[in-house]
Amino acid sequence: MRVSDFDYHLPEELIAQHALEDRAGARMLHLSREQAPGQGLADRFFRDLPGLLRPGDLLVVNNSRVFPARLFGRRAGIHAQPVSARNPAAREFLRGKVEVLLAREMGPFQWECLVHPAKKIGIGERLMLAEGLEAEVIARGVFGERTLRFTPHPDFWAILERHGHVPLPPYIHRNDQPDDRERYQTVYARERGSVAAPTAGLHFTPEVLSQLRMRGIETAEVTLHVGLGTFQPLRDLAVESNRLHPERYVITPENAAIINRARQERRRVVAVGTTTVRTLEDSVSRGAGAEVAPGEHETALFIYPGYPFRVVNALLTNFHLPRSSLLMLVCAFAGRERVLAAYEHAVRQRYRFYSYGDCMFVE
Repeated sequence: MRVSDFDYHLPEELIAQHALEDRAGARMLHLSREQAPGQGLADRFFRDLPGLLRPGDLLVVNNSRVFPARLFGRRAGIHAQPVSARNPAAREFLRGKVEVLLAREMGPFQWECLVHPAKKIGIGERLMLAEGLEAEVIARGVFGERTLRFTPHPDFWAILERHGHVPLPPYIHRNDQPDDRERYQTVYARERGSVAAPTAGLHFTPEVLSQLRMRGIETAEVTLHVGLGTFQPLRDLAVESNRLHPERYVITPENAAIINRARQERRRVVAVGTTTVRTLEDSVSRGAGAEVAPGEHETALFIYPGYPFRVVNALLTNFHLPRSSLLMLVCAFAGRERVLAAYEHAVRQRYRFYSYGDCMFVE
């Protein structure tokens, strides 16, 4: 398979730049896997979801919480000065300005990061960030990521909360705003650690969750902290040659028991988002027999067409970028031709795409 097999045309004006005021008011494309490509499609709204699920279904969500992971600062020893470079990136570099995106905690005060301007920041460089936070570049990754070691600071997380910015994805062409701190977060987010929201969950409200409980739909939680894999392009032309960044996940014994009981009773497992899918499918490979295993692990699981799903029976997901690993996962679950036909329908019907956009329910 080639990465280009997962391309589609999207007018830029369909990329959602702001969240809807009403979370549950998002549109939802209902896709049946039993129908031929281009058929089995229904245009609905997210608040219709409780009526589409069956009593006894198990809804599994990712409760990871986004933290304000983007910091701005300056290269140590460089002060603002007039410059004449024509290239905007060159001007910022000459002024010493840097942007750091904390992506994965690798140890106490040690982080895997994306740094801008990446090509100019070498090993040994020291960066001065908010409220006296200092960091040294100690390693460089294959694809331009950097490992930073921060000088220990007792108020590290408090400084991030005060001065960090919401790490909105690069296709949202604006600066983060105060309301993004709430809207780029699911209502059930608890475990701090993600640099991107598990966006399928952004549509839930307390009212929708209450309706699900009243219909006899059970809920379980997993935690996968979204990291650099969300921003990572697939560089090799052949799908199978690509590898993903590892991401950490946790499944508690209590939630593993809920999931395994539902599977033993042959109830549907409905995954909210691709992060939940990867967590469940990775975990079952570690369990005894065919059970989801509790514990804390890292996964670099890359799901593309041909993958044999062992846990997930239905999927709620947002619309994903062309040629992305997330789109390939959805195509693996529902079939490439069927999914691309659904995306063409969504474009014709002017659905809103990506993180702050509409969603799709696949069963």
